[in-house]
Amino acid sequence: MSLGSVTGPGYRLVRPRYPEPVTRQRSTQTMKPATAAKKLGVHLDATPDEFRAGMISRDELNALQADPPEWLRELRRNGPHPRQVVADRLGVSISGLARAEITEPLTTAQIVALKEEQPEWLLRERGTRAEAQRAEARLRAERSGKRRDDPVGG
Repeated sequence: MSLGSVTGPGYRLVRPRYPEPVTRQRSTQTMKPATAAKKLGVHLDATPDEFRAGMISRDELNALQADPPEWLRELRRNGPHPRQVVADRLGVSISGLARAEITEPLTTAQIVALKEEQPEWLLRERGTRAEAQRAEARLRAERSGKRRDDPVGG
């Protein structure tokens, strides 16, 4: 039997490059310390030198999230906190913090003091955020309503 009859006219037989199936070795996913700090919700400059010294693997990050060491628990509890955490705890947006000229990380004590003081900018920015969330919810409801009513999906 010729190769032409096995593969059909105009085709040639291609032999596999490897005798057995090759499984790809999974490379360890790593990230910069800044990325890991962001995922952990802590301010990078407040982390220990060992944390900032090298790359963090996905497995190390998962271990830190599952069983945080004392330094991580302390940072999450008392800060200093990154902008996103400060904004969430104050109930404002990151843009609201910028408008209020709060550019430095704040500690938990500073956040509590701002909440107790209730400065005018904080009240205004909370209102702005609440209005934005209401508008977003309204748009989501309109979109989901259109999908149910419109069989075309538009």
